[in-house]
Parts: sequence; C-alpha cells; structure tokens
Amino acid sequence: MTHAFGRRLRAANVSPRGTARRWLFVPYDQLSDGIGPLAHEPAHELGIVLVESKAKAARRPYHQQKLALVLSNLRHFAIEQAARGVAVRHVVTDQGYAHALAPLIRELGPMRVMRPAERELRAELQPLFATGGLVEIPHEGWLSTPADFAAIKGPPWRMDAFYRQVRQRTGVLMQDGKPIGGKYSFDAENRERWDGSPEPPDEPTFAVDDITREVCELVARDFADHPGTLRPEHLPASAADAERLWQWGLRECLPNFGPYEDAMTTRSSGLFHTRLSPLMNLQRVLPKRVLADVLAADLPLASREGFVRQILGWREFVHHVHEATDGFRTLAGEPLTQNALDAPHDLPPAFWGKAPSGLNCLDRVVADVWREGYSHHITRLMVLGNLATLLGYSPRQLCDWFWVAYVDAYDWVVEPNVLAMASYGVGGLMTTKPYVAGSAYIDRMSDYCSGCAFDPKQSCPITRLYWAFLARNAERLAGNQRIAMPLRSAAKRPAAERKRDAAVANEVRATLAAGKRLSPPRRP
Repeated sequence: MTHAFGRRLRAANVSPRGTARRWLFVPYDQLSDGIGPLAHEPAHELGIVLVESKAKAARRPYHQQKLALVLSNLRHFAIEQAARGVAVRHVVTDQGYAHALAPLIRELGPMRVMRPAERELRAELQPLFATGGLVEIPHEGWLSTPADFAAIKGPPWRMDAFYRQVRQRTGVLMQDGKPIGGKYSFDAENRERWDGSPEPPDEPTFAVDDITREVCELVARDFADHPGTLRPEHLPASAADAERLWQWGLRECLPNFGPYEDAMTTRSSGLFHTRLSPLMNLQRVLPKRVLADVLAADLPLASREGFVRQILGWREFVHHVHEATDGFRTLAGEPLTQNALDAPHDLPPAFWGKAPSGLNCLDRVVADVWREGYSHHITRLMVLGNLATLLGYSPRQLCDWFWVAYVDAYDWVVEPNVLAMASYGVGGLMTTKPYVAGSAYIDRMSDYCSGCAFDPKQSCPITRLYWAFLARNAERLAGNQRIAMPLRSAAKRPAAERKRDAAVANEVRATLAAGKRLSPPRRP
C-alpha cells in the first residue's frame, strides 16, 4: 500500500480485520454508499473489500487519465468508508479480481456483491459465484427494471419505445398520463448551431491532494506506455469533488444544454455537457440523484427533457440491450454479428494522434480525446463514428479504441454506443439506420470546417466518402426506410461520379493507413 494513502487508511480504519462483520466486495464502478448494503445496513456491522488489479489496468492501453480517475476515486472511497466506521480491506494484486478475492473469502467467509455492471468482470468472477464464495445481489444503481425492457418487446429494440415505457411507469415529466409539453422528445428543438454565444463554462478543476498525486505518480511510472495526457487538476476524486462537479454542471451547463446539445466547436470539447458520465458510471454521483435534481431545477423544458432522455432513456436502454445479448455475442441462442456492413479495415494512426489526417474535424476531436479522455456525444457519433463507418473501419477495432480512449467507457455502455449506434455493426438490432453524413452536416453543426484546408462545399472528401458508403452498402441497406431517400439519390448519381466517389474513398483510406496527411487537390 502506498505511503500517503496507506497512512490515511490506517488512521481511519477502525477494524480492518475480523470475521464479525458482514463483508462486501465493492467493484471499481460501485463507489457509493447511497445504494446496496452500504446504504441500508449499519456501517459498524459491515466490511468492504476493494481491489486494485494491475492486470485489469494493463489489459488494454487505457488512457492514463482514465486509470488515474478510477484509482483515485477508489482510494478516496476507501477512506470515506473507513471514516464512517466500515471496515476496509484494500488489496493490490498483479493478477485478476478472482485471484485476489479467493483467499479473502477463505478468511472472511462468503461475500455479497451487487451485480457487476461490466460483463467482463462478471465473467472473471464466475468461478466464485459458482462456489458460493461470492453471492450476487441486485445492483441498485439502475433507474429501470428488466420488466421495463421486456415491455417493449423486440428485438429489434427501440429506445423511444423504452423511454416512453419508463416515463409512463415512473411518471417522470408526465401529467395526467401525458408527457409534459405534449410530446416525449424535444430532440428536434435541440439541434442549434453554436455561434459563440452564450459563452461555454470553463472546465472545472479540483485540488490535487496527496492521494491523487500519488495515484498520478503510479500511473505515470507503471503505465508510461499508455496513451493520453495526465491532468491531475481535472480529476474529481473525492465525494466532495463529485458533488462540486455535479453542481457546476447543474448551474453552468444545463440551462443551455438542450439547444446546443448537438453543436460542436473548436473552442470547447464539451460546450454545455456536464461531463458527469465518468462519475455516474463509477456511481460516485448516483443517476437517481441526478434525475431528481434535474426535475427540481428551474430549466427550460427542452434542456430538462433532453438531459432526462440521456439518463433515464439511452443510458438505461443500452444497459438492458447489453445484458440481453451477452455483450452482443448472442441473440436467442445464436451468434450475433458485430460487423453487419462487413467493414474490414484497420483504424489508421490518425485515431491514435500519431499522424494528423488533414481533416480538421477528425484531428481536433482526436486531440481533445487524447488530452482529456473526453469529448461529447455528437463528436463521438458524427465525427469519429461517422468517419470510421464511411471508411469501412472495423467496428470491433473502433469499439476497442473508444474503450481505451474515453474515461467514461465500460463494456456495457461503449459496446452498444459503438457497435450498434456509431458503426451499425450489429445492424438494426437497436438503431434504425447508420448514422452517417457528408461534410454539410459537420459544417452546419460546427466551426471545424473554417480551420480546415478543405472546403466543405468544394474539396472536402467526406461528402464523396458518404456517397461511396451508400453505393458500397446499397444491397445491405435495401429496405431500410430511414435511409431509402439517400440510397435513391446515390443510385441516380452519374456513373463517372460514382467511380470518382469510390476512387476518393480508396485514396483517403490508403493515405491514412500510411500515416500521411490528406490535402486538397491542386488546381491547375
């Protein structure tokens, strides 16, 4: 155990050993005493086991900021619980979670654990579940139930049906059985371009205490080969930090969230997004608390509903789909494809920030990600996902890239968002169409094009990539009414234009694969 953290935990830990207590294993993403036994049972009767697994941290080249966020929160949570009178056993292991827990179960007896959100962790712990050493209890952090999901039928599953079902059952934003404002979604109103006003809030910073500093030193030393920038002052690590981040988001972001939810700019990677998802996914700020605060706040209806739809709708929906498909592995007992469009190509160096692509939209978002471990959901979908899908990059590779690059990415959330929505890798299982667009969309919703060597109306290759994608996938997408009109337009393009579209797609793909920069064609 490291020096500052070890000293503080020993000082706070009243009774770290003994079998008189009821013991819980608390995974890295259940760091809350507002749910489960820690919320309902006396602290002095409980003990918790927290595990730091170097094997988990090294399993993928996770962003250094992500590793620091998880470890600093876990350590602060350990001290917070010890201060409440909970006995804390903190274990550091070079191996996996099951290996670390097995001897503790022999010493302390069977432990309870709320159902792990990540399929990967559930699979690793399965031998302990099988022997009864670990006893699974329900995860109380979710806002919806399996019955809510079952009520919408399917597959295919649709988020709007799920969202209506949960709104109707819970009464959230409902009055007399009808949605407040006359409709369930105000998404159509939330698509304004941001032209510089109102001013976006500055990203919040937090005091770096000895525990966070020690964690950052550990990450910089032991995971120096992992990508990404470590920014200690941007790590909300304690319960107080988490509260301050949420209050900042509620006060500074949400009043303008709705109209500019889809806007993108070089001036801010988040605009009016709260940046709360990393802490919600660790349960440091509980979704039920967030929902209650948003419903009680004085916010425009479009902003309130747009945020509620993200929390009560999409976040819950993707969790249920991931569980129902065993992580997109099977459906009704049959193997489930993760590459419905047969996209075979490897992600290029540009995604790793190693070689700029020459496309300002892509290069700016990639730079944001490797600097912050974050960008908001439209840059993820309509820049990174869009370009990867247009160029035929492997959905699995794209998903794994998101998994390591984003501080809020865990399998239950990243796989549905990337394999289903961003890449259409699982086809129409939970989304109605591929989310693809040409340069006109990016120009309309951002200021990226103004700083680019390419002209969005004349020379930008993204539009030809869009037409080439439609031509390449015409048979696979035939019958999809959501994209029928673009497919008809693609079919009407002159043969010479279709040939040029395909040639540009091949040229762009080859240039990026070689780690070279794209440049506009020279005019005679």
